[in-house]
Amino acid sequence: MVALFCATFLRPEMLHIHRQISGLSHFSPVVITQKREGDWTAGPVEVVPRSGFRFVGRGVERWLGRPWQITDAEAQKMLAAMRRAQASLLHIFFGNVAVRMLPLMRRSEVPAVLSFHGSDVAGGIATPAFEGARSEMFRRARLVLCRSNQLAEKVAALGCDPSKLRIMRTVLPPVKRAAHIPPADGRWHLVQASRLVPKKGIPTALRAFAAFSETHPHAKFTVAGEGPLEAGLRRLAESLGLSGRVEFRGFLTQAALADLYESAHIFLHPSETVGGDVEGIPNSLLEAMASGLPSVATDHGGIAEAIRNGTTGLLAREGDWQGLSRALLLLAEDPALYSRISSAGADFAGNEFSAEKQIANIENLYREAIGQK
Repeated sequence: MVALFCATFLRPEMLHIHRQISGLSHFSPVVITQKREGDWTAGPVEVVPRSGFRFVGRGVERWLGRPWQITDAEAQKMLAAMRRAQASLLHIFFGNVAVRMLPLMRRSEVPAVLSFHGSDVAGGIATPAFEGARSEMFRRARLVLCRSNQLAEKVAALGCDPSKLRIMRTVLPPVKRAAHIPPADGRWHLVQASRLVPKKGIPTALRAFAAFSETHPHAKFTVAGEGPLEAGLRRLAESLGLSGRVEFRGFLTQAALADLYESAHIFLHPSETVGGDVEGIPNSLLEAMASGLPSVATDHGGIAEAIRNGTTGLLAREGDWQGLSRALLLLAEDPALYSRISSAGADFAGNEFSAEKQIANIENLYREAIGQK
């Protein structure tokens, strides 16, 4: 039995965590959370409500810079839930959450593993004020799991003993692989699926699309996702003369996203580093690749671990909309390259990030953590 702590279980954009939990076959999960959203099923779910005094800790962190942590009472309730489930392992999702869970880690009688996913290496956790808590968190963890090798380097730079670091890739959902061919009528359809936040590089994508559409005036660009930048992105699209050719579709279900990928010709994901915030390997990029959609992205975070430039996709530098546009035009002008990248990208993503392969890897890491490997 493994106890998995996820602060909120579960936001729709975090379905990759649900796939990891629900896919376990040799470990039985019990989810411990402080807030439940949606109706996701993944074995028993224990809700330990947040303390009413949390605002005090947040205030101390905001004004003095010291990290707040869960209360002793919250930790005791979580520990009781773990004991009821007879858990032999604790997995805490997201490093910036784990640093706040030290009261539970101190009391836990079982080994703990932590997992970093991308944005959780930035912000408060990376500041000197967190150094003491961060150091204790890494010391108490049996293993520290990271979505990419590049992310593991970032976590090591935060002070984690490199001997504890392991790679835990994302788990892809079942993906329908489709035959993608360039449009005979020149009506190219480009897609980006992501939260509308700075590190996703959507302004760069819009500028690249504007340059691409000078050669391909019948092209369109669909942006699927929600976020605080939407109003500004709409204004930017209008200022670039893209009215009527860029569509903001909002959040899409997995099925609707699969349909969108099937109808499109190129996937675009020009991620950028913002204030130390980096990607692991974007789930939407992997799903697009697995569907056979040729992908153009930036050499950012762990993306280069999935896209081998010229083989499984095309890469440009971060923020380089001209380079991104050139990559798009290259795909549009070379049908043989388009076909090769479609096939190679689908083979790589579908094999490397399959549920079968990655669930087995995760369970092997769990066995290592409890001393059974």
